[in-house]
Amino acid sequence: MKKTFYIIFTAVLILLCLVYNIAVGNRYVIEKDINGYNGSVDKLTIAVEQDKEILKVIESHIQNEKLYITLESASPGKAFIDVRETDDSESVFYAQSIYVHTFGIITEGNFFGRSTGSWSVSAAIIIFLAVLITGLLIRIKKELHRDLYQYSNVRNIGFVIFLIILFVEQLLLLGSINEGITGSVNMLLGSATFFSILVLPAAFITFILVTASNIQLMRNEGRNWKNMLGCILGIMVCVGTVFPMILSEFLQWQTTIVDVHNQGGIALYIELFVENTILAVTAYFECILTGTIILSTKAARKIPSFDKDYILILGCQIKKDGTLTNLLKSRADRAVEFAKMQKNAVGKDITFIPSGGKGNDEVIAEADAIKNYLVSIGISENSILAENQSQNTYENLRNSMELIREHTKNDNPKIAFSTTNYHVFRSGVFASRQGIKAEGVGAKTKRYFWINAFIREFIAALVSEWKTHAAIIVTWILVIILMVVIVYLSNNL
Repeated sequence: MKKTFYIIFTAVLILLCLVYNIAVGNRYVIEKDINGYNGSVDKLTIAVEQDKEILKVIESHIQNEKLYITLESASPGKAFIDVRETDDSESVFYAQSIYVHTFGIITEGNFFGRSTGSWSVSAAIIIFLAVLITGLLIRIKKELHRDLYQYSNVRNIGFVIFLIILFVEQLLLLGSINEGITGSVNMLLGSATFFSILVLPAAFITFILVTASNIQLMRNEGRNWKNMLGCILGIMVCVGTVFPMILSEFLQWQTTIVDVHNQGGIALYIELFVENTILAVTAYFECILTGTIILSTKAARKIPSFDKDYILILGCQIKKDGTLTNLLKSRADRAVEFAKMQKNAVGKDITFIPSGGKGNDEVIAEADAIKNYLVSIGISENSILAENQSQNTYENLRNSMELIREHTKNDNPKIAFSTTNYHVFRSGVFASRQGIKAEGVGAKTKRYFWINAFIREFIAALVSEWKTHAAIIVTWILVIILMVVIVYLSNNL
């Protein structure tokens, strides 16, 4: 679905909501519990304080220990309704401000409070979210089918998770809350808190597991900041989740630093903005991280279709004697395993392309080391094309593709590549950016590599799509500002 559709749909939804509220909003029924009152409505005094005729009391009655007062709008303005026992002025049953807006819409409690048609506001939000989620899911399905290896897929999956959580919360509260625009805004503002509370136990447990994994990683692979990425991100997520709640509780209990109890003061609304912005941004990043994990796992587990002409084996560090490390050997073995799977399935042979140049601390090129290993396990040299000039994954793919073009007359060769499971998605992205259509297979590796690999892919996804992520975050911050302004106006008009 295109942006134009969403703009038109949003405009139509707002218009329908407005028309409906205008159509039914000129009448409003106050509903108030009066448990314990045994008298009749005739023994109650219903006083309407108004400078001019703003409201008319059409009818009042008591039913099932509830007082019902039907109001009708007369002209725009603000009135105050007070309900007491006629013989006991101290027994106040109801005291509330009532607003009459342009077009005669009556709201109770505050400027954007409850009205006859206020349920439609929450319903409109839910419908909008449902349409947006549906459109995103359709887009994700198409994009994954077209090209799995795109960071935009990570963004879309993360964003749709964010919207689904928002949708579920709105849906759960629809039947229990009818507080008008103010209530809907408070529900939206509370969504980030709801999400944070929901994931806090998981975030804390994950932080402990990530820390343990990073300690193991540093013990085996060396101490450097890259091997601490999991710990760093875990701390940031926990702080981003807990800090706003601690700040809110602290400000509620003190009155000397900042007074957040005065609804007419600005401090309350600054605190509301800061708290919800931190929580919303943290929740968004958590969803993008979840999207990264989902897509990286999917890429690592995916088995390419059995129609491949070539399979690239992406190189990495070899041993000092020129033999393969366990990591590189697993990549070569996975390529051989896929070749056998294809041969058994469709009878088609495949050409191996080991790829990797010679590093300063290596005795031979990585590609030559891989080729030697393949020959040693029975792979014919006629089925191997070594690419021994590349220095990184990007060059692995580019140089291998050039080698393929030199050795084939096929304009559209079918290509797979073999690498470590946590490296499949990133390698696929590099291939896609060069216009190379290739599917990856993932070789198993030690589990402690996975967490840091997810973090690196998460950072890469953010950097690659930073303008889009920034636009989404800025848009959400502007929405938060608008909602805070609505809350302020509701409390002060």
